[in-house]
Amino acid sequence: MGILYSEPMCQAAYDSDVHEVYRLFRDNHKSLNVHDEASGDTPIIAACRRGNHHTVKYLMDLNADVSVRNKKQRTCLHYAAKRTFSFLDYLMIAILMPILLIGYLILIEKQRKNENLIKLVLSSKVEVNAADYKGNTALHYACQRKSQGIVPLLLEKHADVSIKNNKGETPLDIAQRLKFKKIIAMMKKSG
Repeated sequence: MGILYSEPMCQAAYDSDVHEVYRLFRDNHKSLNVHDEASGDTPIIAACRRGNHHTVKYLMDLNADVSVRNKKQRTCLHYAAKRTFSFLDYLMIAILMPILLIGYLILIEKQRKNENLIKLVLSSKVEVNAADYKGNTALHYACQRKSQGIVPLLLEKHADVSIKNNKGETPLDIAQRLKFKKIIAMMKKSG
């Protein structure tokens, strides 16, 4: 289950169907940055929502516009930073944790994949400090999710720790409120 898009290119990107993405792009180059009617998502945003590294790379190779925003004013970087584990991921990890720590290994692998997705998106000309309709940047979302692997990647690309969202919170404020000591230390060191 997931999102259903009205735009075939967005759906193919979300489903990680690179062959369909290729076919749709070949038939109509304008479909590369098409906006879905309901959400305003573009194919690269759809791929980042789902965490499809291979599809994101392919779209970037085709020169998909990483700065385009959807109706919530979010870029693909917002969705890459917002990625969390699904209920099924947590369930699988919890069930497999006692069995030779397989659950832990799954957790580490999923975190590594998400960090690689962030690295890929950050290798483009994406605006690292873009704020969405809530005033949140990718760094705000990484702090909310205690993403210790993602925060330093964003800081390395000069993510601003002092940008306030609509609630008046900076990413540092969020980390302090949630008592994420390692993230607090990282952000204070970068500032």
